Amino acid sequence: MAKSFVKNLVKYLLIIFSAFFLFTCTDNGEVEQVSTGSDERVAYSPEKDAKIQRYNLEQQKEQADNRIPCDALAINEFILENYPEGSYLVNLDKTLTFDVPRPAVITYNKDSNYLLAVIAKSRPGERLIETKNIVGYDQSFIDLDSTELGTAFFYLTLFECNAGNLQVVWESSIPSHGGFNNFGLQKWNFKNTPYIRVNFHYGRGIGHIDYNYFLIDGLRSEPHLLMTYEGINFKRTIANVNNDKYPDYYEFIFYDLEDRVFSSDSVAFIWQPEDSVYVNTRNRKQTRPY
Repeated sequence: MAKSFVKNLVKYLLIIFSAFFLFTCTDNGEVEQVSTGSDERVAYSPEKDAKIQRYNLEQQKEQADNRIPCDALAINEFILENYPEGSYLVNLDKTLTFDVPRPAVITYNKDSNYLLAVIAKSRPGERLIETKNIVGYDQSFIDLDSTELGTAFFYLTLFECNAGNLQVVWESSIPSHGGFNNFGLQKWNFKNTPYIRVNFHYGRGIGHIDYNYFLIDGLRSEPHLLMTYEGINFKRTIANVNNDKYPDYYEFIFYDLEDRVFSSDSVAFIWQPEDSVYVNTRNRKQTRPY
């Protein structure tokens, strides 16, 4: 186990070191030295960013052992070839400081033909995002930086792997701009409905937010989104209120006193398919999109 960790760490450090300086040709054929440390230059140059991404990818492919079809490197290559500039496969948040970053890719129920991934795209017209600025607890404060670090748009994406070729089945927006932690497969006990829980840190509320994507109509149909969360003075939990196929939720009501914070009540919200909103069962004028 220790040898494997050291081996992976050495590979990762070699890739970073070798990518520190890139050599590219200018229009007149001269060699231009491009440093990956020049974050500001690269952030406003999609062409240079793409060159760096391709260089890093080739280095990773050379270093990789025992590759399988449609692995994380293949997804990275697919993004480079098919997605808008400034799009990236993100990494899971590291549990320990010196952990080797792991890409946010999982197979669906051990079926290697279907892969789920979390991808971030840069807002057009702004500086390109950097994945280090959108993953982790500290990065959950990125909204306070406005557009200084670029604006990330997250997507949960289902890929199908067919004879080694990737194809996007669906792509569902994740309504957050930073603080990604991890994601994984879950099951709603009421209907045994599978769902994907995408977890984000929420530093300002000292808590977390979960974006839950329910596979109501099967894997290949776009999922149904329900947001839940929990912190020092807020909480929302998945529930079954009206016995239909859609998950509902309870919103807890908190009271902040000088010496304590507590919850003594909750309100049920149910999904209205005809309006595509969640409705407060006590006040039908109050609705929520997810």
